[in-house]
Amino acid sequence: MESLAALDTALFHFFNGTLKNPGFDVLMPWFSGNVFFAPLLLIGLGLAIWRFRSRAGLCVVMLAIIVPLGDGLVLNTLKRAVGRARPLTALADARTPANANPKSDHASMPSAHAANSFAAAMIAWIYFRRSARVTVPLAVGVAFSRVYNGAHYPSDVLAGALLGAGYAFMGVYCLEALWRWAGRKFFPLWHEQLPSLIPTDANGTPTTQSAIESHWLRAGFLLIGIFTLGRWIYIGSGIIELSQDEAYQWQWSKHLALSYFSKPPLIAYTHFLGTSIWGDTEFGVRFFSPLIAAILGILLLRFFAHEVNARAGFFLVLCVMATPLLSVGATLMTVDPLSVLFWAAAMFAGWKAIRPEAGVRPWVWVGVWLGLGLLSKYTALLQLLCWLVFFALWRPARIHLRRAGPWLALGIVALGALPVIIWNQKHDWITATHVASNAKLHHAWQPSAKYFFEFVGSELGLLNPVFFVSAMWAMAAFWRRYRQDLRQVYFFSMGAPLFLIYLAWTIHSQVLPNWIAPCVLPLFCLMAIYWEAERLRGAPQVIPSLVIGLILGFIVVLLLHDTNLLDKVAGRRLPPQVDPLTRVRGWRSTAEVVGDARRRLLVEGKPVFIIGSHYGITSLIAFYLPEAKAGIPNHPLAYYQTTTTPDNQFFFWPGYKGRQGQNALYVTDRPSTNPPPRALLDEFESVSELPLQPVLVRDRLIRNLQIFECRNLR
Repeated sequence: MESLAALDTALFHFFNGTLKNPGFDVLMPWFSGNVFFAPLLLIGLGLAIWRFRSRAGLCVVMLAIIVPLGDGLVLNTLKRAVGRARPLTALADARTPANANPKSDHASMPSAHAANSFAAAMIAWIYFRRSARVTVPLAVGVAFSRVYNGAHYPSDVLAGALLGAGYAFMGVYCLEALWRWAGRKFFPLWHEQLPSLIPTDANGTPTTQSAIESHWLRAGFLLIGIFTLGRWIYIGSGIIELSQDEAYQWQWSKHLALSYFSKPPLIAYTHFLGTSIWGDTEFGVRFFSPLIAAILGILLLRFFAHEVNARAGFFLVLCVMATPLLSVGATLMTVDPLSVLFWAAAMFAGWKAIRPEAGVRPWVWVGVWLGLGLLSKYTALLQLLCWLVFFALWRPARIHLRRAGPWLALGIVALGALPVIIWNQKHDWITATHVASNAKLHHAWQPSAKYFFEFVGSELGLLNPVFFVSAMWAMAAFWRRYRQDLRQVYFFSMGAPLFLIYLAWTIHSQVLPNWIAPCVLPLFCLMAIYWEAERLRGAPQVIPSLVIGLILGFIVVLLLHDTNLLDKVAGRRLPPQVDPLTRVRGWRSTAEVVGDARRRLLVEGKPVFIIGSHYGITSLIAFYLPEAKAGIPNHPLAYYQTTTTPDNQFFFWPGYKGRQGQNALYVTDRPSTNPPPRALLDEFESVSELPLQPVLVRDRLIRNLQIFECRNLR
């Protein structure tokens, strides 16, 4: 019980304190109670009775009977019996927004607000199935507001929600049973006109198959919701810290521009929006990543429910969640989640656009999503090649090339490229130089299989061995049996060209595993459609392979979220050099070590700034060292080392040349026996090396820092 109470309190602090932001400070008190509630409720109930007549009338009667009885009898009895003090009374650091007015003298367990809202949602769902799309989010909002406002612990609202939904369901069916008995016996004429208080169907009579499809669809939405909430809790828990790219691109958001050294601008604007809502925190930086994953899951689920079947869509979403590369992409907020989102959005919009009867509108959306994809990552340009492959493979679709739609989409993409072109034109086309350097276009081609096997091995692990093999099998084999299936040809065209281009490029140079990220979802769609067709044909290996892939995938995904679990289960720790989470651990401690070294140098009486050896450590120090974060962007404390040519985005921001006479610390997490950079020796009157500074996390060495004290900038 002590452990559960501690967890409850920790979750309360997360919802009540960590998620604090100005928007919620206004919205959450409104959810808990406002002067418009009663008038809007009466208007809504009146409109429902006018529109749906007797069904809505019965629903209103049930609400009027069950909700007050539940509040007065069930909830008040439990509140008195449990007698739990509200967090505003029990916890000194509990906060409440200025507009909220929770009653601290009332008992906390269970939450009446949560119980009443979920009871009303349950009754509305019994009479109108589709009402859940509105009532459930509202009920969740009310429950969340009670914790955010400091009025209840999370367990209070969870208990209230379960109680409210439970006694509402039982209440309706108990009243139904009472009416069936008493109505038939005492009011036979009325009973003949109204034999049941519950409609036999809230949406029209569904067939058995459509009812099954509806259940799989709801299960998929529930699965997406649970995982999204879990991911938000995870990124707010502090188990991992920012990666180098996340911190680097967070700094871009403090210098908004048309484009940047290595990437298009949309990632910077996404970080700007997230941190504007949630503050400059890890949660603010990563907020949109789980949300993007949820949107992608919904797109997949709805498409499969419409074009294949909801069962296949449910298991495809489950496969995506059990794929390490995609699971990591649902947590870290780099350019890849945006790239995958807009590639998939353009793909699904394109499915509507290729219909013979389609007009211009779907092609406009294809262009919009492609343009946003280009503003996320330059890989989006290869989706144009995917479209060429599709038109080459599917002759009936070529009719659209004689229409305005595809060309209008291409024009929108060109319009989306303008910010990047304008910025690069002003900066000597540095992005083109950088991309060419990454691809090693200027290197002599010496064919080698080294990078080929490295790439295949990486993708085998990151895409889940079972799913990777299944997708490759489907990509190669569907031509033999399903080449006339438009769905499979389409998804092959939207994914395979990108994968095969990078696979072929490994013969030339190294390809990073995440570069193929946009093609994973289309190839997984092809995999799901192909193997669903095989399952219906009676192939025995489909279900066992799926189960093995899911079990294996979720084990790996769980460990990737917290490799410390391996120590708890097996009693062994991964060495830092092979632990995949080393790159997102220990940066707060790293900043503390640098901060301590800076304070020691400040004793000499001169200002001290910090120079990083690469963009990653510079950005992470800027994020995790409070005095460095406070100075961004106008008075930075952390700088990248001076270079004569652009190495990264820091080259285009003001450097430290204006700090003449000041001291500095040069920091690198890649210790070397070599002397510090020659430029550093030229810039300062003296440079002296400190002993290696260990960075420890839970008494475990994560990295060593090499720090140089640099005195008197010339």
